[in-house]
Amino acid sequence: MLASQEGERLTVGDIVAVLRDRAFALLVVLLGLPNCLPMPPPIPLVCGLLLLLVAVQIALGMSSPWLPRSLLGRSIARRDVERAVKRAVPVLQRLERWSRPRMSVFETALGMRGMGVALLTLALALIVAAPVIGQIPLGLAVCLVGLGLVERDGIVVMVGLSLGLIGVALNAGFAYAIVSGVMSLFHL
Repeated sequence: MLASQEGERLTVGDIVAVLRDRAFALLVVLLGLPNCLPMPPPIPLVCGLLLLLVAVQIALGMSSPWLPRSLLGRSIARRDVERAVKRAVPVLQRLERWSRPRMSVFETALGMRGMGVALLTLALALIVAAPVIGQIPLGLAVCLVGLGLVERDGIVVMVGLSLGLIGVALNAGFAYAIVSGVMSLFHL
């Protein structure tokens, strides 16, 4: 894996190449994580736009993520990557205790394209999400979908999509309240 790569620094391209078929799923998790906590407004927008790029690629049936060359060439210190992996392994091991491959519909080409469309919807909702109120449920939903795809567990994916529906409903309610408030303010 990454241990076979030489040098003190690893490029994003090296990491994506090692991840192969799970690169999309891990990108989804990484783009959802910052939104699981209250973050200032530009972060959900940036994560949503990047998730939109990833979701379109999944929906188009691409086998591995395309990222801009400038991003693929960026490097990260090997020790930082190793530290992050050491922190992530216990969490993934706990998840693997109760998670197992289920509902393999998401492993088919058509199923993955459907996941791309679902993630596209979540990305669009994240782009326009209300700060905190709408951002956190959508961030959790994106993370659960990504983790379900990493573990090939359709139940976790379905829980994530259900939470995503709640997040979309919260944001729709928030938008409705703002629009109706503005309309009543101006007696429209």
